[in-house]
Amino acid sequence: MNQRTKEMTVGIAGLGTIGGKVADVLDQGIPGLRLVAVHTRTESTALEHMRSYKNKVALVTADELAEQADIIVDCVPKQGFRAVVEPGLKAGRTIVTVSGAALLANEDLIDLAEKHGGRLILASGALLGLDAIRAAAEGEIFSVTMITCKPPMSLRGAPHLVDNQIDISDLDEPLLVFKGSAYEGALGFPSNVNVAAAVGLAGVGARNTQLEIWADPGKTRNTHTIKVDADSARFEMTIENVPSESNPGTGKITALSVITTLRGLVQSLKVGS
Repeated sequence: MNQRTKEMTVGIAGLGTIGGKVADVLDQGIPGLRLVAVHTRTESTALEHMRSYKNKVALVTADELAEQADIIVDCVPKQGFRAVVEPGLKAGRTIVTVSGAALLANEDLIDLAEKHGGRLILASGALLGLDAIRAAAEGEIFSVTMITCKPPMSLRGAPHLVDNQIDISDLDEPLLVFKGSAYEGALGFPSNVNVAAAVGLAGVGARNTQLEIWADPGKTRNTHTIKVDADSARFEMTIENVPSESNPGTGKITALSVITTLRGLVQSLKVGS
């Protein structure tokens, strides 16, 4: 660890597909960071997951997590987001999350962070190009469009599909299941399009970012294409994410993006904005 860097304590809320991977890497060791606590609804599962860890990690409540950790990594479902994040921000902690959809649904937490000296960091998750979009937003962005194509199984149960009685169980060709703003899409597909929320927050706002969501039986990977037209650049990016074995709706790269965000908080050299 660089002598100029004080070791920071880390707490993780949620020990599933993303949180479990992040916790494993922290236990293996990231210089400058130390995993001290985990908050989860399934304590027995968490204890089993951490049974072979080198270091002792406490199982705590959300309030205790805010007391013990300098950095809180949010990996809980959207409905548990506020219960984890609000105490942390009131304690002036740094929150790292990939849940852009939850952040859009709780925008008042941004003001709460400013009031208490806390910090909200939205990791890139399953997306590329946020640096370029943020840079373009320093000038004028004319339009941002995102097209998401996913295997139907990764979209099942989404509120928008249920509310509109859209059946994707037996498709033999791609079906456009949503077209509108990224804000509306994040609400209708809270577990599927955090990437769209992130694009909106990085650029012209989620309400001004156009989104299409396709259920595509020919896809085996979650695919996102972002098109940006700005006064500084015009660019188009596509990423195909390998789904996690335990949760097809979450790409393997999502947990890795959280890990690299954590490293960036303590490294002497940080590449990218």
